[in-house]
Amino acid sequence: MSGLPEFKTVVKGVSAQMRSLRESQPDLMTAFSQLAAAGSKEGALSKKTRELVALGIAIACRCDDCIGFHVKTLVQLGTTRAELEEVLGTAVYMGGGPSMMYATHALSAFEEFSS
Repeated sequence: MSGLPEFKTVVKGVSAQMRSLRESQPDLMTAFSQLAAAGSKEGALSKKTRELVALGIAIACRCDDCIGFHVKTLVQLGTTRAELEEVLGTAVYMGGGPSMMYATHALSAFEEFSS
């Protein structure tokens, strides 16, 4: 799709900036890493389910960077296109038109990371 970010490039660029912050703000980045680990670990919900929820929130918040990271993880976890599309449908249901636009971004990211 034209006009959409290249999500592999987005994730790589944000990761580089986060490494930079890790050097200058180690306490912040350690705390953020701990928060991310706690928010995505296996429990009553699987890691995949938690990532699907996170993707829905990323779509609702209109965060392309977040979409890139969560879709990349979902592809690594073996998420199917059908599973992704159901989450996109729920995000659109809850967020309307703006979520529809970012749902297309998530679909583009899925296609990019799946190739």
